[in-house]
Amino acid sequence: MHPIREPVRSGLLQVSAIHQIYWEESGNPDGIPVIFLHGGPGAGASPACRGFFNPEKYRIVIIDQRGCGRSLPYAETRENTTWDLVADIEKVREMLGIESWLVFGGSWGSTLSLAYAETHPERVRGLILRGIFLCRQIEIDWLSEAGGVSMVYPEQWQRYLAAIPPEKHGALVQAYYGLLHSPDPAVHLPAAKAWADWESWLIQFEPKPVDEDAKASLAIARLENHYFVHQGWLQGDKAILANAHKIRHIPTVIVQGRYDLCTPTRSAWDLKQTLPQADLRIIQGGHSSFEPALSAALVQAADEFAERLAK
Repeated sequence: MHPIREPVRSGLLQVSAIHQIYWEESGNPDGIPVIFLHGGPGAGASPACRGFFNPEKYRIVIIDQRGCGRSLPYAETRENTTWDLVADIEKVREMLGIESWLVFGGSWGSTLSLAYAETHPERVRGLILRGIFLCRQIEIDWLSEAGGVSMVYPEQWQRYLAAIPPEKHGALVQAYYGLLHSPDPAVHLPAAKAWADWESWLIQFEPKPVDEDAKASLAIARLENHYFVHQGWLQGDKAILANAHKIRHIPTVIVQGRYDLCTPTRSAWDLKQTLPQADLRIIQGGHSSFEPALSAALVQAADEFAERLAK
């Protein structure tokens, strides 16, 4: 990965009566603009995310989406939908005076990148997507209901299942929603930990013991669950694949781990069928963008776009 430099500028942008989102710029102020969209929803970004981009060539913009990371208030689900986040990206672009940019997103960040590009295709110079998640019910069920990836890690699944009474095991996402939105920390913090532990286990290509901090897990657990319950507000005529024709002209690279247990390869394949121009690169790896094979492929894609967009 490229050297990680400190931000040139950063701050909080008021995007609604409730929410302020954290933003930062690093790299070359005169470089090619790129925005990094993190996963989750609710994961937040880290300084390491700057390392996918050559700081001599890119003007690197990173945000923490509503309710997570350094944004305020923490773990807030009110006024927090996919379309709120799409509008926030536009507010950041306008604030920074950027005409158009490269959009880079992985996992949920790929969902948000696609939703943004389909809404504002004229603002997107290219897409780098990793670990495709289309927020379809089949993908949500794979992660969070019985019969999906629970078949691969049944021993870890029992810890996720233990937080929910047996009579509610037929609708686990909905059952978790009640726990995660309880005002009582004695209820929502253990539920957040169980949810986050399960996902953290799946993200690792070589799983090792996971013990997430309960309070730190609240944003990712509550926001993911909130988005899953509502299918990301991406159903019907707002579904990503149904609108893919709007972005077929946009250069797109898809990096997908063959052994990704969070966002299986089928979704990347389905996206490729609707975006024939996209370059689908299947890597021998899992889900995390920081696995060596995945990070190398992402850096390569960003380096290629740097050459392409500089012309």
